[in-house]
Amino acid sequence: MQTIFKGKHFITLQDWTKGEIDTLLEVSFDLKKKFAMGIPTPYLLYKTIFLMFFEQSTRTRNSMEAGIAHLGGHGTFLDTSTMQISHGEEVKDTAVILSRYGHSIACRNCFWEVGNKYLREMAKWSTAPILNLQCDLYHPMQGIADLMTMKEKIGDLKGTKVSIIWAYATSHKKPISVPLTQVLLFPRYGMEVTLAYPKGYDLPDWAIKQAKENAEKHGGTLTITHDIEEAYRGADIVIPKNWGSWVTNQKGEVVDALLESCKTWKCTEKMMKLANKDVMYMHALPADREKEVENSVIDGPHSIVYDEAENRLHTAKAVMTLTMGSK
Repeated sequence: MQTIFKGKHFITLQDWTKGEIDTLLEVSFDLKKKFAMGIPTPYLLYKTIFLMFFEQSTRTRNSMEAGIAHLGGHGTFLDTSTMQISHGEEVKDTAVILSRYGHSIACRNCFWEVGNKYLREMAKWSTAPILNLQCDLYHPMQGIADLMTMKEKIGDLKGTKVSIIWAYATSHKKPISVPLTQVLLFPRYGMEVTLAYPKGYDLPDWAIKQAKENAEKHGGTLTITHDIEEAYRGADIVIPKNWGSWVTNQKGEVVDALLESCKTWKCTEKMMKLANKDVMYMHALPADREKEVENSVIDGPHSIVYDEAENRLHTAKAVMTLTMGSK
């Protein structure tokens, strides 16, 4: 059965089949090769994407703006605080009108128990594809870039030991969307996934259930531990990153007693030595340096964070090419 990508929403990779994700990766690699060779890719000539941001962004905004320009289209950045949304405009009205003006609406809305519902409501009314630039539950743009980077470095990912590890940080109470996306996606490629965190930083039960089902279906595994050393031991890839205690505590307070009791959850050279000798360190960025991770690790020989960040461009272009301009 032929896949119809044009008009397909990109809210979570759970809504995309493995075959569709494989195609997305193939297009990403092709676009990366053409970008390196200076070959024009005018696949979205004169097409417009609206980029709605409820929060700040560096990689996501710029990968989307640069990406649509590389494809021959135009990206309109929308700070939602300057839109009628800030005066109470309904989701329906925003979605209907913007989808009539252009060819896609991309949105970042990470407010807990609001963001994903907002995107789903837009998808209900929009006549153009809705692209998730990160919500309270999912970050598919980061997930696909991570997967591309892993395939680039390793090839066949079956049996790869990857550890998603909570890390201490104080900058703000961060969404759970990155680790949740990773724990759902990686087992679909036969990876042996370890999810490690201090008690209190759980991911939703329904997500763990789905991740285990993905692992069983695709030959991967999912192990949950509250032992940081266990997570590093023998790992091929480590992804130490902070996320907030949203599942167990919905308060927006950043620093609390639970957080302060977990300062030892840090990616250090000592921890890295427990892993495979060729272990790779990944992070979605921005990292809370010297809290989440030692500078000697993130700037060291095991770090592939800048390759990972670059691939945000190529995968974003692939998502737009397929959903906005494909057959």
